[in-house]
Amino acid sequence: MDHQTTSGDGAPRAPQATKLSYKFQRLREKLRSAIASGELSGKLPGERQLAKRFRVNAKTLSKALTDLAAEGLLDRSIGRGTFVNDTSGNGTTTPSPHRSASDRWLILCDPDQTNHSVLRLLQETNPEAQVVTDSTSLRPSFLSGFKAVIDFSVNTSETLLRDLVVRGMTVVLVDREPSVYSMNAVVIDRALGASYLARDLLLGGHRQFFAVERRGQTTVIEAIRRAMQRYARDAHVEPGFAGDVIAAVERGYTAFICDSRRTAELVRDSFARRGIAIPGNVSLAAIGSGWGEYPCSGYFVHAEQKAQTVMQLLREGSGKRPTTLWLTGSYVDRGTTAPIAAHLEGQLVVEDAWRSSSALSL
Repeated sequence: MDHQTTSGDGAPRAPQATKLSYKFQRLREKLRSAIASGELSGKLPGERQLAKRFRVNAKTLSKALTDLAAEGLLDRSIGRGTFVNDTSGNGTTTPSPHRSASDRWLILCDPDQTNHSVLRLLQETNPEAQVVTDSTSLRPSFLSGFKAVIDFSVNTSETLLRDLVVRGMTVVLVDREPSVYSMNAVVIDRALGASYLARDLLLGGHRQFFAVERRGQTTVIEAIRRAMQRYARDAHVEPGFAGDVIAAVERGYTAFICDSRRTAELVRDSFARRGIAIPGNVSLAAIGSGWGEYPCSGYFVHAEQKAQTVMQLLREGSGKRPTTLWLTGSYVDRGTTAPIAAHLEGQLVVEDAWRSSSALSL
């Protein structure tokens, strides 16, 4: 438990930073002191300028700002910046409306999404958030304890979504557009990213494409088809899942575009197990989100940007017209794509490896 210390005149003093083990915690207290003294007020300088001022990296600064925003000391909004909230006469911070004790978030996700980077950031921001991986048995009495719902799951029923809207709850869908009912959504613009990736690969000479998407999704393959109509009408694309990519390589496909970071990781690992070199034998690209080291080249939205966008809709969505925000992401070059000539040079190596493998199996 944190204990507040006082100076000789009895005024409260921030906890000493030396007792805090993590760099972002020490920075958080420095920022708190700067706000209390009036050194920082109103709209804060840009994050790059703040990081340089306090001699820290962007990730450390972001964690410290996120903590202070969670306490209600700061208000962070994408497109507007970061602001210091008003304080009362006794020196305490007046919490923002979305930080009230009763503002609990219900996060719906599939079992394999519990470690999703965006989900973890949302939990860090609001420790009161509750994660549910099975929405089929949620009771009305349980739902009444929440003011907002963040839905990552592709399996949430339309009946439940309708019930949430009727209850007047703020609903934010993540990674999918509203299909029937008006609600907020944060969506990666996979169509745009896939179009750019397909264009570059087509101009690099590729003509055999494989679109790796989740079941029921067609965004990537449709974007590839549109690019083919413009840049190479003789090209061909086929849809499939991560488990189909080895057979696709055997049939001559050279360009693989995935609809998510996770899908790209599965495809990359499949190629590695079979000795298929990237980009020596095939090109691999993806559209997705996350942080850290991405599995391949592509257009990626940083997890923190995605989480901040969700929180922006939670703050501003109540009582306003539902909004869908599209995130385009930035291009990341991981060296996993190459012109078709490079693949043709390596094709004999792959074929020899398959022949050897087949001979051993016999």
